[in-house]
Amino acid sequence: METGGLKSRFARMMALAALALSFCPTAPAAPGYKVLHSFTGGADGDGNQGVALDKKGDVYGASLGGGNQNCRDGCGVVFRLAPSGGNWGFAVLYDFTGENDGEAPNAGLILDASGNLYGTTVWGGAYGYGTVFELTLGSSGWTEKALLDFDGDSGGEPIAGVIADGRGNLYGTTPGGGANGGGVAFELTPGSGGWNETVLNSFYPSDYPDYAPGGSSPYAGLTLGETGNLYGVTEGGGNGPPHCPVSEGCGVVFELSMQSGRWKEHVLHRFTGFSRDGAEPSSGVTLDSSGNLYGTTTIGGGAGCEGGCGTVYKLTPQSNGKWKETLLYNFGNGQNGYAPDGGVVIDKAGVLYGTTGYSGSGCGCGVVYKLAPGKNGKWTYTVLHAFTGSDGAVPAGGLTMDDKGNLYGGTVLGGADGYGVVFKLTP
Repeated sequence: METGGLKSRFARMMALAALALSFCPTAPAAPGYKVLHSFTGGADGDGNQGVALDKKGDVYGASLGGGNQNCRDGCGVVFRLAPSGGNWGFAVLYDFTGENDGEAPNAGLILDASGNLYGTTVWGGAYGYGTVFELTLGSSGWTEKALLDFDGDSGGEPIAGVIADGRGNLYGTTPGGGANGGGVAFELTPGSGGWNETVLNSFYPSDYPDYAPGGSSPYAGLTLGETGNLYGVTEGGGNGPPHCPVSEGCGVVFELSMQSGRWKEHVLHRFTGFSRDGAEPSSGVTLDSSGNLYGTTTIGGGAGCEGGCGTVYKLTPQSNGKWKETLLYNFGNGQNGYAPDGGVVIDKAGVLYGTTGYSGSGCGCGVVYKLAPGKNGKWTYTVLHAFTGSDGAVPAGGLTMDDKGNLYGGTVLGGADGYGVVFKLTP
């Protein structure tokens, strides 16, 4: 498996982002919005795609680039932002070298009860296919350890981060590699001799016969259900032409469950990508207390963009074992934003919050939005913040909500130096 495909994917994303930013005027931020850190592209990193919070309110994240210059655009860093007297203190916790420790920590992090951090790198490691890493704090500072070096056969080039269960096991995905070549879902279990990987499901590439009906290329991470089942999405596979206009397939939502001692995949929904449905779900799903799933698709849905501007969807389990899809919102190429990225988070009232990578008032640099449920199954869409460039541009990786309902996230570009920001928004 070569890294060229994913590197091209990042290049396309950055080119589109730069085009949006080139039209961004300087404008004041909306009330309740605050930039916590503006990246310089140097030692502090280059952009952010999602953050995690600890119990003290400190913010942790990773930056795909910047930091150590052993890599062309920097090898990436892990950082912390700590509130202090109305300001936020920024500190780099670890600077990747691009060697056995990994390169390009693209996704968000998770923390365990002891304050250890876990994440993934897209490249680097012993075989060059990326890593799952752990950062632990000791008397001499933070120490990084690669828990898993992907070798292609075990998966490769993880875009998403990992999640953990109550026993300390880690779960994640890679969009490439595996026995079938279309990516994997994996489990990492701690043991006396180190961490052991188990491939839970090996996906087929999108050119597999019938467009890989079980899905292909899981770019997003997994979600853990109450019974230990795992939920996720694939960007490709599922339905192909003529049932889907995307040649690589429109993607699926899937469930992994333990049956007779083995993990088995069950496809909950295959997207069609036409006006009545979305396509290419590149962000994971969110569970509510009733077991419903919520997520976003990058394209599909209503008109206004080539291939559709994206959707917010809900999947509801039925008594017959099937799942019913409901489109909660169709994006259009206008001030309400389009190309939602990062999925959604949900508050106690059932209100959904998310981001779009593009459009919005002014420069088209993306928005933060909310979707509120109402009577008769109708949902009300509201733009909470439209990015202007100077306060960030092209939000990615999704939002994190604290126990007070504040939202935290990151952008790929924008800010004082154009290298992205970490932000906080009080709805």
